[in-house]
Amino acid sequence: MDTKKSNVKLVVAGLLLGLFMASLDQTIVSTAMATIIKKLGGLDSFIWVYSAYMIAMVVSTPILGKLSDMYGRKRFFLLGLVLFVVGSILCGTATNMDQLIIYRAIQGVGGGALMPIVFTIIFDLFPMEKRGKMMGLFGAVFGISSVFGPILGGSISDNLSWRWIFYINVPIGVLSFLFILRAYHESKNTRKQNIDWLGAVLLTGAILCLMFGLELGGTDGWAWSSWKTVSLFVGSGVLLILFLVAEVYAKDPIVKLGLFKNRLFTSSMMTSMLYGGAMMAGATYIPIFIQGVFHKTATQTSTVLIPMMLGVVLSSQIGGRVAGKFVFRNVMILSAITLTAGLALLGFALDTSTSRGIISLYMVVVGLGMGVSFSLLNISTLNAVPPQYKGSASSLIAFFRTIGSAIGVTVFGTLQKHDFQSAIQALPNMNPQFAAQIKGGQALLDPVVQAKIGLSAEAVNLLLSKLADSIIYVFQWSVILPIIAFVFVLMMGRARLAAPMQAGQPGGPPQGEHAGKPETSMHGG
Repeated sequence: MDTKKSNVKLVVAGLLLGLFMASLDQTIVSTAMATIIKKLGGLDSFIWVYSAYMIAMVVSTPILGKLSDMYGRKRFFLLGLVLFVVGSILCGTATNMDQLIIYRAIQGVGGGALMPIVFTIIFDLFPMEKRGKMMGLFGAVFGISSVFGPILGGSISDNLSWRWIFYINVPIGVLSFLFILRAYHESKNTRKQNIDWLGAVLLTGAILCLMFGLELGGTDGWAWSSWKTVSLFVGSGVLLILFLVAEVYAKDPIVKLGLFKNRLFTSSMMTSMLYGGAMMAGATYIPIFIQGVFHKTATQTSTVLIPMMLGVVLSSQIGGRVAGKFVFRNVMILSAITLTAGLALLGFALDTSTSRGIISLYMVVVGLGMGVSFSLLNISTLNAVPPQYKGSASSLIAFFRTIGSAIGVTVFGTLQKHDFQSAIQALPNMNPQFAAQIKGGQALLDPVVQAKIGLSAEAVNLLLSKLADSIIYVFQWSVILPIIAFVFVLMMGRARLAAPMQAGQPGGPPQGEHAGKPETSMHGG
């Protein structure tokens, strides 16, 4: 890429806007969903408003990342912006829940292009000594938007219209498009390449089967042990095996399997996946705990994640800035220890009598442990691969984090529901039919549901205390994730971000010899 022709400030502004928009839409819908259901109906299918976006993004991320390696980052980033903005406009015009679900899938495909390509362009655009700082900045934006989404969603739906949570993307997306179109210039890749269509189809099928299995499993008619649910997981496994075989023989594979021979690359992927699951434990269940214990509405609790957001932003910046001074492993060890401590505090030091101030302190610790991963794992991943695979590598780190989030939501949801059901069914005079109706207990947070069921205030408080206990149970299990991640972090060895020696210097590479090699020094690792 010819950096002299690019207006770096405008490119950075465009990338920041694009990343903020795409990551914001993963969470902004949550606090507006009650309003959307009232307007559009579809209580039995609203979960697919979230799932359609996530599934479409997971499916498209590795494919579009590879295509950006083949045909250029700029065109696929712009394509992602167009799809995202068009999808946003369509979402805002939806007249029923089915339309909204379809339009969210269009948004998801656009998001699958935006999120990984942002980090790849940053890596292409900046010299090595500035990459850590920029990755910290962009990692912080990702963390801010992830936690800020519920706040913005609740505020917009209360004061304007739920449709504006989607329309707000239009000016952001247009500005991002114009900045990148005019300011970003990249060199052309003239190497003849082929699209791995077979690999794309097999990977898409494997991911769809997995995601549908995770989303539908445990719901009405889709018991975990039912043939329909089991067949989805078996189908996913078979298609994944076929995909791996196809990639071995593909001329230009979507996923270069040889990259996983690099210990730094593989450990970064696995750590990203585990951190994705851990992040969902905090972001999903802390607001529910606050609602149940302190009797707040969903909109009132939309700000409870701010302490975690502050921790994420601070540590993401720190992670990016220290990436060039310490080996990746040492920084991530501190991150894993901090995250383990934060989740352990939520799981073993939290109860219904804990004050909001102490809960906020625990959340800050979780955020400090989590935020480093947003910047440093992107840096370690992109340093582990040659330039021609950076788009694929960046998409895979986003892919594994999203898969981890999806699996985390499902597993933690199952654990929470099982613990809650076991607790309330052990209560005297509990009607089994009523227990089955309230499932995981989150419906009890809605005063309308409480009134409809006809429970006394004493009964509601008792059930909400059991709900809080089941959430603490989830936090106890979530501690396992950063502990496992710690093992993968140790596998990173002594790899670090180190500027390569200039061509012609003593001991430096001859002209042209450095190109195409990983920009990581693997001291002793």
